[in-house]
Amino acid sequence: MPGLRAVFLQAALAAATSLLCTASLAQAAPMAASAAPAASGVYYEIFVRAFYDSNGDGIGDLKGITQKLDYIKSLGVSGIWLTPINPSPSYHGYDITDYEGINPQFGTLQDFRQLLDEAHKRHIQVLMDMVINHTSDQHPWFKAALNPKDPHHDWYVWAKPGSDLGAISATGGPAWHRAPNGQYYVGVFTGAMPDLNYDNPAVRKAMIDVGAFWLRQGVDGFRLDAAQHIYDDLRTDVDSPIALQKNLAWWSEYHRGLEAVDPKVWLVGEVARQNPDDLTPYMGALNTVFNFPVATQLIDSVKQERNLGIGRGLQYTYAAYRAHDGGQLDDAPFLTNHDQERVMSQLDGNMAHMRLAAALLLTLPGHPFIYYGEELGMQGTKPDEDIREPMRWYRKGDGPGLAHWKDWSSKDGADISVEAEQADPTSLLNLYRKLIGWREQVSALRDGVLHDVPADDPHLLAYMLQDAQSRVLVVHNLSRETRSLPLPADVRVANVLLQSTPGITLTSGRLSLPPYATAILQ
Repeated sequence: MPGLRAVFLQAALAAATSLLCTASLAQAAPMAASAAPAASGVYYEIFVRAFYDSNGDGIGDLKGITQKLDYIKSLGVSGIWLTPINPSPSYHGYDITDYEGINPQFGTLQDFRQLLDEAHKRHIQVLMDMVINHTSDQHPWFKAALNPKDPHHDWYVWAKPGSDLGAISATGGPAWHRAPNGQYYVGVFTGAMPDLNYDNPAVRKAMIDVGAFWLRQGVDGFRLDAAQHIYDDLRTDVDSPIALQKNLAWWSEYHRGLEAVDPKVWLVGEVARQNPDDLTPYMGALNTVFNFPVATQLIDSVKQERNLGIGRGLQYTYAAYRAHDGGQLDDAPFLTNHDQERVMSQLDGNMAHMRLAAALLLTLPGHPFIYYGEELGMQGTKPDEDIREPMRWYRKGDGPGLAHWKDWSSKDGADISVEAEQADPTSLLNLYRKLIGWREQVSALRDGVLHDVPADDPHLLAYMLQDAQSRVLVVHNLSRETRSLPLPADVRVANVLLQSTPGITLTSGRLSLPPYATAILQ
């Protein structure tokens, strides 16, 4: 893949060479010279306000993240995604007033540069949240646009004679909002977030310039907010091929513009669609998009303790991705993010299910994303503020650096904390570390081609992953009972390489797994 592929390939070759000495896997290519350790390809989403407070004002900040980089590094992740850090009138930051500034609540540009430097020293990539579908209604551009004679007026989408001012937006709310000048403008999300007009070349240039500015600071890539909504404004646009093609044309132009500054830039888009076929067209224009369909499927399968066609669906999806992007494959699977109820809450606090969900996610190829606190089992349900609560660092719920921007709404106990889970080798936190470590050890878990291995037992999920360095069989027991899988003759595996829990056995071609167990076989 463009962007981080070269870095990950070097790390993969080094990891595979070490692995082959003891595992008798397929012959590896010569080890590439690199100072970087093997990369897991996993990213960690941080809601900045909630993570760690460096100055005692109760608000998580950039210096706080810098102070916690060693914790982040201990997880084994390859990168972090920061929710918006630009100036904004809202707590969440998704309505920006200055695209080249830093929210003073989070620190300064110098603080951000220090974070970038310290992250890169630890071989941690940094993605910024790029919110360019819309601005804040407090942005100087929009304030200037209220004057029809100002050039910025055409930077936004205004109603024309015949516009249906009662139209519903693509996100389900009112599409049109009345401005102080009496005119109506499009705001797909809210009236506080007026949509930019990407038919205006000046808007396109300005947004490419914004991305270039941050690349020059040292940012490695961007999470692109609302990537489908650049032209997908109204409910009638949701399945419009014209809106899709205009979206793709813009993102291709954007990608080319940023690659001119940094050929390794990595772009992951938010395309919140549940049909995998709606994601495939974005491959190529972007590096990848978040895999919303698989997120739903993983959680539903865990809750029902049944294989709901995960392997078959992913084999189809990945083949489509490759066909659309010249044989390349990248994916961004996840469980939940800052817009969704936390996975532990969706699983009704069932820790066994949570551990299984983690194993499912972290044995998929591509770049899995985990949401801060997910590795602890933090809970959180809507409204949005309650799924963006302070990171739980301490057993007692208080201590240095703890963010206090809001009180906790969930009833997580002292055991759901970094302090408590660090010392427990069987904790969810340490399971995440182990699973992420598997990806550093076995390159096929990151880069492999996936082939579904059908099982007659609906409580089992099995698939092969193979790349140039390794070939493994991944098997999950989704149920609360011990299950066994007779291995097909063409699978050709000889031993259990890795296991999430003790008690997995392979005897006479039959694999036995304890409840909720995951095995990697070679």
